[in-house]
Amino acid sequence: MHAYRSHTCADLTKANVGETVRLSGWVHRVRDHGGLLFIDLRDHYGITQVMADPDSPVFAEIEKVRSEWCIRIDGNVMARDESLVNPKIPTGEIEVFIRDIEVLGAAEELPLMVFGDQEYPEETRLKYRYLDLRREKLQRNMKLRSDVVASMRKRMWDTGFREFQTPIITSSSPEGARDFLIPSRLHPGKFYALPQAPQQFKQLIMVSGYDKYFQIAPCFRDEDPRADRSPTDFYQLDLEMSFVEQQDVFDTIQPVLTGVFEEFGGGRKVDQTWEQISYRDAALWYGTDKPDLRNPIKMQVVSDHFRDSGFAIFAKLLETEGTEIRAIPAPSGGSRKFCDRMNAFAQKEGLPGMGYIFWRKQSADSIAQERGITVKEVNALIKSGEITLGEEAAGPLAKNIGPERTEAIRQQLGLQVGDAAFFLGGKPKAFEGVAGKARTVIGDELGLTDQDRFAFAWIVDFPIYERDEDSGKIDFEHNPFSMPQGGMAALEGNPEEILGYQYDLACNGYELVSGAIRNHRPEIMFKAFEIAGYGKEEVEKRFGGMVNAFQYGAPPHGGCAAGIDRIVMLLADEANIREVIMFPMNQRAEDLMMGAPNDPMNEQLRELSLRVVLPD
Repeated sequence: MHAYRSHTCADLTKANVGETVRLSGWVHRVRDHGGLLFIDLRDHYGITQVMADPDSPVFAEIEKVRSEWCIRIDGNVMARDESLVNPKIPTGEIEVFIRDIEVLGAAEELPLMVFGDQEYPEETRLKYRYLDLRREKLQRNMKLRSDVVASMRKRMWDTGFREFQTPIITSSSPEGARDFLIPSRLHPGKFYALPQAPQQFKQLIMVSGYDKYFQIAPCFRDEDPRADRSPTDFYQLDLEMSFVEQQDVFDTIQPVLTGVFEEFGGGRKVDQTWEQISYRDAALWYGTDKPDLRNPIKMQVVSDHFRDSGFAIFAKLLETEGTEIRAIPAPSGGSRKFCDRMNAFAQKEGLPGMGYIFWRKQSADSIAQERGITVKEVNALIKSGEITLGEEAAGPLAKNIGPERTEAIRQQLGLQVGDAAFFLGGKPKAFEGVAGKARTVIGDELGLTDQDRFAFAWIVDFPIYERDEDSGKIDFEHNPFSMPQGGMAALEGNPEEILGYQYDLACNGYELVSGAIRNHRPEIMFKAFEIAGYGKEEVEKRFGGMVNAFQYGAPPHGGCAAGIDRIVMLLADEANIREVIMFPMNQRAEDLMMGAPNDPMNEQLRELSLRVVLPD
């Protein structure tokens, strides 16, 4: 028999009854039933119940066993009594009577329990990650991650792509985040960098004549952490193709991701048609360039209804150029209680509040006030049929702008009695973020968001440039390597109107994919950087390898990169990306388990010709 096991802890069934077997694993839990000891023995594959009574030759040794000890047992497979069968696990029809036991690794008192669903502080979980990873949810998430990556690889190969690897140690290349620098021992005072992405290398692969490329690429960025972003490193499905247009990239990646979400999405609906929404429309309708389309709410501009109105705050605000008022429809949100909750939300976001209107059935009180008669007289007129209760707008805004304007707003937004609308105003960039969050909260609280769906949308037509309001300087708003729509001719016009062939894929409120058709023409690239204030010499210095390569017959090319960590996070239904990364950093970019970052030894610093100067 094998030294450690004849079967895994998920293998044994009723067909094995009577056999002598050997199992190895961890003690998941121990139960003492008055002289009968039951152990749930766990390995990577499953759980088997093993047991012993005082007749077992090793009963005294089994009594010493505690949670998370690693043991090997030999025993006989026995059928459970029908009333004791556990249908929830594959081995639920049998148990193993222990004849021999070997302790392979005893465990000290545990800083966190593996059995059960107890909550522990994240710092504890990350410090003892090897224990945390034994827990059922983490085991499930890491298996899912591995299976998703395997599925992606197979689908890419089946689509005719080959996998190539690009360097991990390279030169620094500003791509939107801080680099991790590596000092060179052989070249004192000089540094390598870890790649933020394989951006330049994958383009060079196209220049080298390889028609299609992909890899599961590690990327390194020194970024501030978020729930959906690691502060140090992440993985992406990276791909690039030659002789393609934007739609070719969409048509390539869509079936790959659709297949992955259908395979691992647990039966949730997966959109088959992916909308294409311009960046400007996404900001207007959703307040973000990564909209959650499971929520049907679309914001609209309603400035004209407030211009020169009785609501002085909005009317005066609209006198400033570049300002507007937007409405967030809230179907079924037409109650003062809900409106007050949303007002409190806005205040938590740092605003004085959010204007609102809600529509309700007319009351006898409001008609009495309107007509200057008593409520009793109104009720009599209602009873006689001379008055029919209609609808009315309520809330501070409605009183200020009057019934004609509120009715026009209702008609524009397509709202009914029982609905509401919320309003924010100013320069769009100043309030879009809060408006987007408010839209999300409204959709969630009113039950409008379809939780059983993966909703995808391509966000396209990103502006290449933006103007700093204070300095008036033009700089890149998005990827500087994107081909401008219209080529060189477009660069002769207003920089703020130039759009790029750049695109993101949004799913359920997260950015999953980013990519572009690349600017492969040196003269267009130099001109694009010149507009943002970067001279030819600086471009050649920063991106010399790629610029030089483009002098030698570069093909038109484009591609994209899909964030594997976020994809798995969505499939696993997790809100935090650290739940799907094997060994993540904490929110301060620290590895509590390995003690990184740590102080280098003096010998290491001397060898690298470095000296540490700490800030005062």
